[in-house]
Amino acid sequence: MNEHSGGAPGAPRSAGASLPGSARTASPSTSPSILPSVLPSTPPPIPPATSPPHPYPPSPQPAPPAPAGSPAAPRLLDRVRAAIRLRHYSPRTEEAYVYWIRRFILFHDKQHPASLPPAAISAFLSHLAVREGVAASTQNQALNAVVFLYEQVLGRRMPELEGLVRARKPRRLPVVLTPGEARAVLARLEGAALLVASLLYGAGLRLSEALELRVKDLDLAVREIRVRDGKGRKDRVTPLPAACLRPLREQLDRARSLFEEDLRAGTGGVPLPFLLMRKYPGAHREWGWQWLFPASRRFVDPRDGLERRWHLHETAVQRAVKRAVRAAGIAKPAGCHTLRHSFATHLLADGYDIRTVQELLGHRSVQTTMIYTHVLNRGGRGVRSPLDAPVG
Repeated sequence: MNEHSGGAPGAPRSAGASLPGSARTASPSTSPSILPSVLPSTPPPIPPATSPPHPYPPSPQPAPPAPAGSPAAPRLLDRVRAAIRLRHYSPRTEEAYVYWIRRFILFHDKQHPASLPPAAISAFLSHLAVREGVAASTQNQALNAVVFLYEQVLGRRMPELEGLVRARKPRRLPVVLTPGEARAVLARLEGAALLVASLLYGAGLRLSEALELRVKDLDLAVREIRVRDGKGRKDRVTPLPAACLRPLREQLDRARSLFEEDLRAGTGGVPLPFLLMRKYPGAHREWGWQWLFPASRRFVDPRDGLERRWHLHETAVQRAVKRAVRAAGIAKPAGCHTLRHSFATHLLADGYDIRTVQELLGHRSVQTTMIYTHVLNRGGRGVRSPLDAPVG
């Protein structure tokens, strides 16, 4: 997804983020080969900010035995989930792909994708662009999900899509706060939301990266933050603001208190990525692997049924920042990601090299970082208006 589209993402971005797209347009049907795997496509409601989300969808359950003499109905969406988990994709990518594949099936009256012609793919994607008016990044996400379905699940080469109408990708500049506006927003925050927002503006983190920090990712002695498995599955190092040292130590104390409470309760600790649970069986109950911003309540992990603790919900910070922007009297449509945009723009305005800013942001291409050179507070491209020219 485009860094500046305001989306999440990967995708509808995650536990706590809503999926793109609108209501379904397909009429119900009763195809026996697909019906067992199709669920209602309306995204579930966002849980309260104090409740941790379910980061992993339930593991696929075996289909009930078919009557004697009849083949078992394939559960296509379970096969999709299994293929995604085999490749270690993130939970939010799994959520997005399953959502769009379900939409694709419902659009074609629940016909099995293996029986559909290539024109059916173009029809679905064109419908999203023409009828629903989705953004180019949303249409690309739906296309990626369908490509994954055909190539990785059904084992078929993706055909050429003739007649496909592509959504136009507008060239928009990111919203950026002035240094005074950024500080005004931070001054109206408190608690964990203040510390998270300070890391977004002071270290250039994405919201998901800040909330997924673990204790071991902080190095207070050298003032560094190690971002693990960021966007594009890349690691990077970014500076830890000196102003955040004391609040971080206090947050670590609060996190340790919850950690010791979980140890006394004998719960399952925190979720670990991929197969680390097998490689390090006790790591989920070690201090270094605990969340820096743990949720106030535990949840039941659908993968194994154990009670664990997830990190603070994204919506808790998003709502707090929105309230702070309004309270500061700022008319710009600013949110959490605006603080990251402001971090990059202010570094460039201070004379830092664009390659350095690229590394700090974790951009794959310097072209992505160059967008910030167009929003520097130097007037329109540094040009002095003729109205301001001295009269002589």
